[in-house]
Amino acid sequence: MEKFVINGGNALCGTVDISGAKNAAVAIIPATILIEDECIIENVPDIQDVRIILDILSSLGAKVEKISANTVKIDASTLNTYIAEKEMASKMRASYYLLGALCGRFKKAAVPPPGGCNFGIRPIDQHIKGFEALNCKVEIKHGSINVDGENIKGGQVYFDVVSVGATINLMLAAVRAPGVTVMENAAKEPHIVDVANFLNSMGANIKSAGTDVIKITGVEKLHGGTYGVIPDQIEAGTYMFAAAATRGDVTIRNVIPKHLEAITSKFIEMGVDVTEGDDEIRVCAKGNLNKINVKTLPYPGFPTDLQPPMVALLTTVNGTSIVTESVWDSRFQYVAELEKMGAKITVNGSVAVIEGGHALTGADVKSTDLRAGAGMVIAALCANGTTEILNVYHIDRGYENIIEKLTSLGADIKRTDD
Repeated sequence: MEKFVINGGNALCGTVDISGAKNAAVAIIPATILIEDECIIENVPDIQDVRIILDILSSLGAKVEKISANTVKIDASTLNTYIAEKEMASKMRASYYLLGALCGRFKKAAVPPPGGCNFGIRPIDQHIKGFEALNCKVEIKHGSINVDGENIKGGQVYFDVVSVGATINLMLAAVRAPGVTVMENAAKEPHIVDVANFLNSMGANIKSAGTDVIKITGVEKLHGGTYGVIPDQIEAGTYMFAAAATRGDVTIRNVIPKHLEAITSKFIEMGVDVTEGDDEIRVCAKGNLNKINVKTLPYPGFPTDLQPPMVALLTTVNGTSIVTESVWDSRFQYVAELEKMGAKITVNGSVAVIEGGHALTGADVKSTDLRAGAGMVIAALCANGTTEILNVYHIDRGYENIIEKLTSLGADIKRTDD
């Protein structure tokens, strides 16, 4: 089993380039199912989740070719089944995007329940409600979610809660459905806009993505083309937190600063110096920072995926800070690992109270999920002594070349095989 070995105490300094957005790539790749032509996707992160979804497309009959580490060519004209293999699809959460894409292409889909990180209940009731609003029939049997879209047509969809997954899934299903689909209370995350821009560049008619009302006019077919994935806002935020937590000075390049405004505003509140450029952002933190309170919210609020890195940072800040998780339940499972390193954190339901300023010390810990793993890495970079992090396969699902990137910034980190 692989693990990360980190000797903490080095302030990170230098520049780091951000990869393509994981959350966009794992939705855009299934979206190519709707296109019976050749697509070239650029700026694709070379991470485990992307490899899995590409393997799934190959298993469905698509021709997949890696042109380079970050460019892939997909020809989905050869797809020959609407049934996804259980073992492969259950390895990642984004596999549920196959439901919308396969339904849009074949008018049928059979996909196992999604896998991925385990930090609480992930209901798909909003997905099901949306498919039914498009005149599809949905049933769950034999360990599979089955969608019958023989009579699919545009419809009015209102999401009871803001759901990124359901918004993208219904977008995929509606793109080739006859008629007009209007989705209300839709999610607004940057990767939703990126998926819509990809589909529009291939001939779709999607309007107002990035607002809470999205209108889709169905088209008969889409054409191929070339598209580049946006930079990863969560990876960028992770390196911002690593810089601040180690009291370093890091310039993060290939970013869209507007996507990072929720983090930037909190950093300024804490006393971190943040300088924005056209496509880069510099984070410089020295000495004592200010305690703060944070609540995760759907975009444009503070992202839930950066909650663990925020908690790791707040352990280094004198005083009491409060972090409230309003998006996912049970997302504080990793706190027990931070406590092994000397963190003083009390969790009560969806609220974590961090008594910061207690020096962290190296310990043997584990990554409980993808973003928690990033939080553990940040804590280890700050800690005195050596930390060994197990279950790093979680981290590899979402961070490209994390060892190389952190090493280039001065971190003492290596990957070893236990």
